[in-house]
Amino acid sequence: MIDKTFATVAEAVADIPDGATVMVGGFGASGSPIELLHALIDQGASGLTVINNNTGNGEVGLAALIGNGQVGKMICSFPRSSQSRVFPKLYRAGEIELEIVPQGTLAERIRSAGAGIPAFYTPTSVGTVLAEGKEQREFDGRPYVLEPWLKADYALIKSETADPVGNLTYNKTARNFSPLMCMAAKTTIVQTRKLVARGDIDPEHVVTPGIFVNRIVEVPDPVHEDVLIAAERSYP
Repeated sequence: MIDKTFATVAEAVADIPDGATVMVGGFGASGSPIELLHALIDQGASGLTVINNNTGNGEVGLAALIGNGQVGKMICSFPRSSQSRVFPKLYRAGEIELEIVPQGTLAERIRSAGAGIPAFYTPTSVGTVLAEGKEQREFDGRPYVLEPWLKADYALIKSETADPVGNLTYNKTARNFSPLMCMAAKTTIVQTRKLVARGDIDPEHVVTPGIFVNRIVEVPDPVHEDVLIAAERSYP
C-alpha cells in the first residue's frame, strides 16, 4: 500500500498554488490545524478561497493567514466572533470577499460534494437575502432554495490518530466538519497528533477511511488556538 506520510508540514503544503480553494477543518479553536495553516503562511500562496465555519480568531492560524493578505474570499457561517480581530477590519475596508452560508447548509454543501450530489433543495434561507438570485421550487406546498455542492482543491485537517495509509480518528468535537471536508477535496492534507502503524487502528473506530486522505504529517505536540490567543501570540 502507498505510504502517505510526509516529513514536515512545509513539505505537505508546498504545492498549494495561488488561487486555490482550501477547506480548513475546525469549529472555532476546536480542531483547527494550526501547524498546517502556519506552514501555508510561510509557503506564501495567495488569492486563496477558504472554506471554514468561521474566519479565525486572534492573530494566529486562519486569522493569521487572512491577515497576511493570502485570502481573497471567505466562505463561512460565522464571519465574526468574540475573538475576531482580523477579518472584520479587512472586510469593512473592502479588501476581502465574503459568502455567508447557514451552518447546516454549509455542512450539507460540503457533504454533497463528497457524495457526488451537485445540488440540493433546502428551506433554509427562504425569504432572506441569502436566497436572492437562487433557484426556488415548491415541494408539498413549501418553498425551497437550490444550493450547489461545495468542492475544494485542498483540505487542511487535524486528526488525533492516523496510520500511514490515511485512516483517521479525531478527538471528540475536534472532528466537526473534517470528515466531510476530507471527502470533498481533491487533495486532503492531515496533521495528526499520533502516527501509528498500519493495522493499529481498530477498523470499527476509523472515522475517515484512508481513501479520502492524500498526505499525512505527524505533529506530536500541536499548539491550540485558544492557548496562543491567551498568550497574545501572533504569526508570523
